[in-house]
Amino acid sequence: MLPLLIFCTFVPLKMIKILFDMNYIEYDFTVTPIELGVEILVAELAEVGFESFVDTPTGVKAYIPKNLWREDVLEDVSLLENEEFTISYQVTEIEQVNWNEEWEKNFSPIVVEDICTVRANFHPEPSTPYDIVITPKMSFGTGHHETTYMMLQQLIPLSLERIKVLDMGCGTGILAIMTALRGARDITAIDIDPWCVENATENVQQNNCSFIIVKEGDASAIAGEKYNLILANINRNILLSDIPAYAQALLPEGILLVSGFYLEDLPAIQERCREVGLTFVSYIERNNWVSAKFQRQ
Repeated sequence: MLPLLIFCTFVPLKMIKILFDMNYIEYDFTVTPIELGVEILVAELAEVGFESFVDTPTGVKAYIPKNLWREDVLEDVSLLENEEFTISYQVTEIEQVNWNEEWEKNFSPIVVEDICTVRANFHPEPSTPYDIVITPKMSFGTGHHETTYMMLQQLIPLSLERIKVLDMGCGTGILAIMTALRGARDITAIDIDPWCVENATENVQQNNCSFIIVKEGDASAIAGEKYNLILANINRNILLSDIPAYAQALLPEGILLVSGFYLEDLPAIQERCREVGLTFVSYIERNNWVSAKFQRQ
């Protein structure tokens, strides 16, 4: 297998691009556990007036316009009181930040296996066989996070010509787009978050993959459907809940690729898949994150 290449140390995964300069208050949050914690925290912060978010290696930076800030702005953020998470933060006033420039400065291209490049539209075209152009906005999935990277890595050796694909929890739509570039044509991308649905729709159009069906929903949306390949880069708890629905929707010899959990969670995922008739095939690991492959017999 070719070496993994990544051309950045950190890139924002969730951001609303602001078109105007203004003074902002920055909250630099340190979150443990980071993956699920940041997802919930960003959602709650958006409800109380925070407008821009930049992922960091230890959590997330959140920004609120100074004219909307108040001392008790975090009073209704219930996650801060949740004993299952450890969250600390520092507060700084930031003057006149141009978020378009910040986003462009921080979003560097990545290359997966020397096969696929993930970039923004302001980056030069690459020489790799597959080129995905992504505008992430608030959606998860630029390829920089270990889970998305590994899911792309898992797709590279698969034969995807003319198969039926489901990208569950699609985020930016990056995985659905990769399957389209590899030859799949019957592709559905689903996310429970309206922001993600809007963003994925824009991204599939930007990559000339408008035939991908993008819609809002959860696992109940696939009842009665059958797929050759199901992709689910979500999190441990949702996977444990939804794996039976995925198994029901897989055709014989169909493949389920999952990620969004740690290595120590793999036995629970394996056991859940075994209970619903899915055979464990293999897994890959990157910085303690895991992507696993299962197959229906």
